[in-house]
Amino acid sequence: MTRNARRGGKIWVRIFPDKPITVRPTETRMGSGKGSPEYWVAVVKPSRILYEMSGVAENIARKAISIVASKVPIKTQFIISR
Repeated sequence: MTRNARRGGKIWVRIFPDKPITVRPTETRMGSGKGSPEYWVAVVKPSRILYEMSGVAENIARKAISIVASKVPIKTQFIISR
């Protein structure tokens, strides 16, 4: 997305991974508490804004967001706020 903007505008990422996912080590006995945090995830609910762009022409922003949308495993939509 930043490559398509070509330093023309500003981009904000509106999601942040703030939920830890814990994993127990393999071949351990039951009990003895929770496992250690293995990785972090961001919970994305419907109608959540993922990215914002400003200072870029609409056709360039639409192209950049469509490239990002093809890499995200959820259905996305392009919204213009004026």
